[in-house]
Amino acid sequence: MDNLPLVIASGNEGKIREFKKLLANFPFDLLRQPFGVEIEETGDTFMENARIKAIAVSQKTGNLSLADDSGLSVEALRGAPGVYSSRYANSDKERIEKLLAELKPFPNRKAKFECALCIASGEKVLIEVSGFCEGLITFSPKGENGFGYDPIFEVSGLGETFAEMDHEKKKHIGHRGNAFKLLKPELKKLLLK
Repeated sequence: MDNLPLVIASGNEGKIREFKKLLANFPFDLLRQPFGVEIEETGDTFMENARIKAIAVSQKTGNLSLADDSGLSVEALRGAPGVYSSRYANSDKERIEKLLAELKPFPNRKAKFECALCIASGEKVLIEVSGFCEGLITFSPKGENGFGYDPIFEVSGLGETFAEMDHEKKKHIGHRGNAFKLLKPELKKLLLK
């Protein structure tokens, strides 16, 4: 049986690499979202945004589409940056600097990463799952791995940031890995249909 085309609804290279690793054992031909496709993320939640992206890319390509929306919610900042995580500033470096500056007056450093995953076929949603990872915001960046807020997100109870972990460790405890653990059995059921 030929592999099934699955379009990753993202232009983010870090996310695409992560999904290729996470989906390595599934019979999919992973395709990237067509160049120039811009989808406005108008949802109020990570799941709404994942759904918007998955449906739009599936309709555009005629293939199954997998979208994620993920981000960081900081308790002291009333959940910010939340669904605006990737739009909080212009670059990873600027986003980290802005977050650390805004958090300076607060003793509470609690935060969580959330990842919502959605698979769509045309306008039909086939699978939706969410994964979480609790942690704290560090006072300065630590580590060289990962992307986004990884250098300032220290996982609860581990004493190291996502950026200090290797891919395998992050995959097992991270929000995307936790969402993927929920997605796996649903994908298997979908592939049996």
